[in-house]
Amino acid sequence: MEWNFLFLVNSVLLGVGLAMDAFSVSMANGLDDPGMKKDRMAQIAGVFAGFQFAMPMIGWVCVHTIAQSFRAFAKAIPWIALILLLFIGGNMLIDGVCRRDAEKEKPGLGLKALLLQGVATSIDALSVGFTIAGYGWAMALSACCIIAAVTFLLCMAGLWIGRKFGTKLSDKAQILGGVILIAIGIEIFVKGAF
Repeated sequence: MEWNFLFLVNSVLLGVGLAMDAFSVSMANGLDDPGMKKDRMAQIAGVFAGFQFAMPMIGWVCVHTIAQSFRAFAKAIPWIALILLLFIGGNMLIDGVCRRDAEKEKPGLGLKALLLQGVATSIDALSVGFTIAGYGWAMALSACCIIAAVTFLLCMAGLWIGRKFGTKLSDKAQILGGVILIAIGIEIFVKGAF
């Protein structure tokens, strides 16, 4: 692959494709916390973008070093994403149902949950290392930067949309967010396993 317009277009489209799960999870996060501040939105989008940058680079490194081991690991990717998103989405769902009965506390997304979401939504991006395996290190790094930038922008949009609907949905927002995360986990699993 050469440095040209096609490289840029391919990288942007790859970023859009990879960021769809993170976009959906960002909407769920926005639903969960309709009062989220812009700096917190940027932090969340930054975590997703960081994982979407790192995973293809790790995949690229694996292709150039330990490709056979990575191929064996690739079969576990849908299972890992399913388990992580079922866990996070299930917790959101349970919290949303329990909060209806109890006094609603201030919503929030902890660091541990955010990192788990980042891994769960970007673990499939490891396989992009195979897609960009023909790139030199500079092109692979550039492609991963473009993927991260696209992810950041889409996650900010997802958080903004989620915040808007979260305000309108009020106490049902966390339940909807949990259902969305569970659905994304099932979708990643079905897409990756079959």
